Parts: sequence; structure tokens; C-alpha cells
Amino acid sequence: MKALVTGAGGFIGTALVASLLASDGSSDQHAKRLDHIVLVDSATPVRTADDSRVEIVTGDISDRALLERLVDGVDRVWHLAAVVSAAAESDFDLGYTVNLTATHQLLEVLRATERRPRIVFTSTTAVYGGELPDVLGDTFRLTPQTSYGTQKAIGELLVADYSRKGFVDGRCLRLPTVVVRPGIPNRAASAFASSIVREPLAGRDVVCPVRPETRMVITSPARVVEALMTAMALPEDVWRERRTVQLPGLTVEIGELVEALRRIGGDEVAARVRFEPDSEIERIVGGWPAAVSAERALQLGFRTDKDVDEIVRTYVRDYASERTASTSAP
Repeated sequence: MKALVTGAGGFIGTALVASLLASDGSSDQHAKRLDHIVLVDSATPVRTADDSRVEIVTGDISDRALLERLVDGVDRVWHLAAVVSAAAESDFDLGYTVNLTATHQLLEVLRATERRPRIVFTSTTAVYGGELPDVLGDTFRLTPQTSYGTQKAIGELLVADYSRKGFVDGRCLRLPTVVVRPGIPNRAASAFASSIVREPLAGRDVVCPVRPETRMVITSPARVVEALMTAMALPEDVWRERRTVQLPGLTVEIGELVEALRRIGGDEVAARVRFEPDSEIERIVGGWPAAVSAERALQLGFRTDKDVDEIVRTYVRDYASERTASTSAP
């Protein structure tokens, strides 16, 4: 089996590739052994263990000629590449070029292969917006209030239509906010949800741009990687005409994340978080659902985290000591 991962230099891409290489693609019962995986990113260095199956490419995925070369012989595609929310909102042209034009171009070159490859597309709860119910299901109307949400909603529709026509076998995942992301903050409007855990544990003060009572739906990186592999492995007949599923997540108040940080890291660590609301970030976050119903996802085998303490403890176990060491090195 030959696979392609776009946006492979990002944290989720890196974690997905590590899981794929460790599993030899065995999580996909309908796939052959993974014998070649192409990793592409526009600028972020792609980090992976030395493995003869890996091909690393740096380039612009809105470039059709590059995409045609990348998809040659490909059976499976994980399309993770995207300009994140706040960046897509501030740079209208860039957001549409990467999040929409490139997605359309990718589907077109996959169509041209006549191989009917399977593709997993990462979407977002930002496809919803405006006046929302207290608990939102994945059949609720799409009314995005940002360019990023609009671009992802159109991407979902494109994947569904190309699947309906038999050009690809697509499946789309609406991701909650992913917490805790290691590394440095990105330009996502939700980046603060990771920063208020990650930075205090590394000995740094951090500003939270929303109020403590702000509610969000969150999930851990481990659950996202697991979901990406599950989505690819599921047989096509479980998707039928509904090519998108809302992933489950935990509804938390941002203050609860800080209290989890206090329980696990102590009062001194939690005291490094300072609340200074930013009206633009609050506007964007306020347009997202505060709770989701994900019965269909759970029936399909997708899982959620136990609680917010588990999310923070997992980050401390897997990443915090590494992050602290790197930030304190001379």
C-alpha cells in the first residue's frame, strides 16, 4: 500500500506517521502492508524516524503538477494540510488557497488516477456557528462564522460529492479543539487552550484570551490520531451518503483546564495563567459549539477521553519533561 499524508510536518501529522510506521498499516484490514508513505508539507520540517518506506517532499500542495507527482500510485490519503483558524481569518487569500483550492486540486488529481483512492479529510466544529443548540449533533445545519469554517465546510461537501460520483472513497472528521499540543503556539484561535497547560508546566507565564467560564469541546492528540486511523480502516458501506462524522469530545470550561493543571502541577504552576479577554478571539470561539452529541461516531468505534485530568496527565507523561528541558537549555 502507498499512502500520502499532507501537512505531515505538523504535530498531528508527525504523530499519525509514527503510528502508521509502527503498525505497518495493519489497522486498516482492507489495506495491504504499508510499503511506501509520502509526507508533504509546505514549510514545516517533517520529522520522522529513519525508515526506507518514507519519502519526504517540501512543496505547495496547491501546485497541481506537484500533486500529480505525489498521488502517483497512492491508495490512501490523509489530508491534514491547512491554514489554521485565526490565520485564515486574517489572510483571506491564503486561507482559500490552502484550505479550499488545494483541497479541490487534490481531489481532482485523485479523480484523474481512476484508482478511486480512499481519503480522510480533517474538518472542524468551526463549520457550525451562529445560534446553536445546547448540544449539537452532526446533522445540524452548517452556518460557519469564519473563513476557516467556511473553507472546511466546502471541503466536506467536495469530498462527499467526489465520493458520490465514485471518484474517491472519502470520509471527513470534524475535530474538536485538540489539547494539549506540544511545541510552540500556532495561529489557531484555539491555541490558548493548549498554551494555558503547556507553558505553565514549562515555567512560563501565559495569557488566556477568553474568560474562565468559556466552554469548549476538546479532545486529546492521541484520540485524534486514533480517529484518523479508524476512519481510514472503516469499510465504505458504513459511511453511505453521510461522509462526515462529528468526533466525540469533552465539554469543559476553560477554568476547569486551569484547575486540572492545579491538581496535577500545583498552585504555583496554575498561578502562571492570567486571564485577559481578547474580543476577537472570544468572538471566534463563541461561534463554536460548546457541546456535541456524537452517537454515530461512538457507534462507529471512535472514542473519547475519560476526563480533563487524563488529558493533562498524558501530556505531562509524554511531553512536558521534554518541553521543560528544551526551554531551559542554555
